Amino acid sequence: MAAPMSPAFAYTVVYVEDVAKSVAFYAQAFGYSVRRLDESHKWAELESGATTIAFTPAHQRETDDLTGAVQKPSGIQTNPVQICFDYPDVDAAYRRAVENGAVPVRAPEEKNWGQKVGYVRDIDGIVVRMGSYVAMDRVRA
Repeated sequence: MAAPMSPAFAYTVVYVEDVAKSVAFYAQAFGYSVRRLDESHKWAELESGATTIAFTPAHQRETDDLTGAVQKPSGIQTNPVQICFDYPDVDAAYRRAVENGAVPVRAPEEKNWGQKVGYVRDIDGIVVRMGSYVAMDRVRA
């Protein structure tokens, strides 16, 4: 029997048009600090805890040659990924995001599972979900 694996979720890589512009937007709109922006502007990371949020160009020779160009599946109207952030004050986070260029999708509202959730689009059209922390007793109920 194979030894059990204990993988750690390390990165979410977001494909964008302009890495420097996108990482600056996330810092301003969502309150993150930029951990790294390489000199070529082909890679950037946010200081986001145990899992890194990274940005890279949607089209670059290194990955296009290996895996093909980044594409949305046909028939999909939105990006096939959603980025989710939790905040202690979702209303304030939503206002900050919109004031810094995020496009409002839905203002924060209380959900029946005990979380307050709002949605915006970033400058690349990616949906960003902003939610409150969920009390574990509500999740188990």
